[in-house]
Amino acid sequence: MRRPRASCVALGLLLSGLILTWPLPAPAQTGQQPATPSAPAGLAVSGRVEHPRALAQAEIEAMPPTTIEVTLKSEHGVQQASFTGTLLWGVIEAAQPIDEPGGRTHLQHTILARGRDGYAVALAIGELDPQFEGKQVLIAYRQDGKPTQGLRLVVPGDARAGRGVRDLVELEVR
Repeated sequence: MRRPRASCVALGLLLSGLILTWPLPAPAQTGQQPATPSAPAGLAVSGRVEHPRALAQAEIEAMPPTTIEVTLKSEHGVQQASFTGTLLWGVIEAAQPIDEPGGRTHLQHTILARGRDGYAVALAIGELDPQFEGKQVLIAYRQDGKPTQGLRLVVPGDARAGRGVRDLVELEVR
């Protein structure tokens, strides 16, 4: 026997109301404090590397520092800034990228740098390697002498800082 259409609609509304008003369980108490924007950031190094790892911001700050001056174009005109951090090349070299079998495959690697918000950019390993371009790409933790909010990827020479990643959280070697 078929139910009248009005009964089906009423039943659907009743079930919807129950679902919408059903009490949700209280969040689990883990004893951990939620992350805050000012909390020290970390950086995961993964992908085709011998030594994948997670680096705390303090570990990055303990690496040899480099300071660079950059000029970039923005909606406010041409701006200059000074950044201090560690060279991306040093972090990648320590992770030891795994080359493909055969000769001359080192330059096939790319590094995908991703921010907490999902923004991601790619760099060719030849841009970083001192035996090739040797660009001083930084994982910065200071700008104009002040701490940055999280880590920041700074690529000198990019006119509009398009490959600058704020709140950098991951480096994936491909």
